[in-house]
Amino acid sequence: MANVDDYNQKLEAIQAIPDEETQVPTIPVDVYLQEAENLYHWSRDDQEQLATIGITSEQIEDLPVRTGACRETQSIWFKDRYSQQEAQRDWSRLSPQAYDLRNELLHTFRYAYRKDLVILGRISAIAEGDGHADMIQDLNDLAVLGRENQTPLEAIGFDLSKLDLAATKADEMGNLLGLANGDKADQNQSKLLRDKAYTYLKELVDEIRDAGKYLFWRNPQRYKGYISHYRKNRRSTTADEEPALGE
Repeated sequence: MANVDDYNQKLEAIQAIPDEETQVPTIPVDVYLQEAENLYHWSRDDQEQLATIGITSEQIEDLPVRTGACRETQSIWFKDRYSQQEAQRDWSRLSPQAYDLRNELLHTFRYAYRKDLVILGRISAIAEGDGHADMIQDLNDLAVLGRENQTPLEAIGFDLSKLDLAATKADEMGNLLGLANGDKADQNQSKLLRDKAYTYLKELVDEIRDAGKYLFWRNPQRYKGYISHYRKNRRSTTADEEPALGE
């Protein structure tokens, strides 16, 4: 089954996990997902023994489905996070050009309409304020003003195509700013969903691991398949220290 199918199958159960019970991964998610895959194949070989202490075949077969669902939520979150970071990079690269165009239009308009007090008043109103959103609105307002009053601009040899450019820039930069800033809520939601999917997977992983460690506590060859080797390799333990349940 594809990861997206696993995701669709488990989405309702994942979303039902309360926020206050949601856990954040403490090891790299890709590592955890691979360990869950390994646990599935390992526990299938012990299915009959595990059944004697309450681990059903349905639980074992549910493990790769939960893993696939978690993998899909990880991909969704990565995409959302990367899209925002990409938009922020593009904004840093393109916004100076947009500001420069806005400043050029203000400079040109003040000269072209220097004898029209009404239009000068509109230009002054447009120039008020600061910030990215204000700059974007200024570009659009200046494009509209220039299109409505082209004769003075033509008289000083102004390139009227810059009015279209200003309108286009306003639209493009508005969308880009929305991705760079406004997408944070979506990103937070996709991360929360990933954490819920991890929590949902971890519930089953812990249950199967705990059962396997209980069952094979005197069988090192089978016991080793029920521990997190990532955690084992990351920590220093004494020779006789037993890994905690759920690891």
